[in-house]
Amino acid sequence: MPEGDVLRLTAERLGAALRGTPLVRADLRWPSAAGVDLVGATVRESVAYGKHLLTRFDDGRTLHTHLRMDGSWRVYRTGAREAAGRSPAVRAVLATASWTCLGLRLGMLDVLRTRDEPRLLGHLGPDVLADDFPDRVDEGALRLAADPARPLCVALLDQRTVAGLGTIWTAESLFATRRWPWTPVGDLDGDARRALLLTARRLMARSVETGRRSGLGAVELAVHGRHHKPCRRCGTPVALGSTSGPGSRPDGGERAIYWCPTCQATP
Repeated sequence: MPEGDVLRLTAERLGAALRGTPLVRADLRWPSAAGVDLVGATVRESVAYGKHLLTRFDDGRTLHTHLRMDGSWRVYRTGAREAAGRSPAVRAVLATASWTCLGLRLGMLDVLRTRDEPRLLGHLGPDVLADDFPDRVDEGALRLAADPARPLCVALLDQRTVAGLGTIWTAESLFATRRWPWTPVGDLDGDARRALLLTARRLMARSVETGRRSGLGAVELAVHGRHHKPCRRCGTPVALGSTSGPGSRPDGGERAIYWCPTCQATP
């Protein structure tokens, strides 16, 4: 599932393509939004909050989308063959005279009043990549400790703790801080919890900067997706477990967790 860094870059691309120019085409292929007319509205901004994308218009409405597992937004020159949006995977089309943005395989789509966004997102924790996150890190640390018996890897993936982390940056943050992924949250004091969250922010922000220069996927990962490959720090083969525990495999609702058995030894 795309994580906060991908959503941040996606929001920037949509904003750059659509901001400030009225839409000449808008097609929302979603049952609850099929009758919504956005033609003539102008995009004020496109922003990300955690894994949610908010495209705000000058008429007081917001298009909210979520990529889920396989969704994406692509940008084409208006008039190009690809911009026609004929694929059955297309769930949304937003176009100005110059650029067309296609939302493919979106997992969630709705149109709401911009002022109602807090009602939609109010259950989420602070966004790790938001400008105000350093000021809200104490809140994130408290949310992280809400259930002291919960494993770190499970708590970090809960968007009610902090918004934006998925399996990639959960694994990378735990590796960077040398934390065994299944350590109970209660084993960390407040300073350690804050350090973990700020590490996650630093790694994700670096991914965003790398993505701006070189595109998505250009950042080098330490453990995620590197099962059996040598740890970049110590050479031990990277292990694969799940949110159920180090000896389980991702299956059904369980999420994959990669870690180094040496650098992140069991406490």
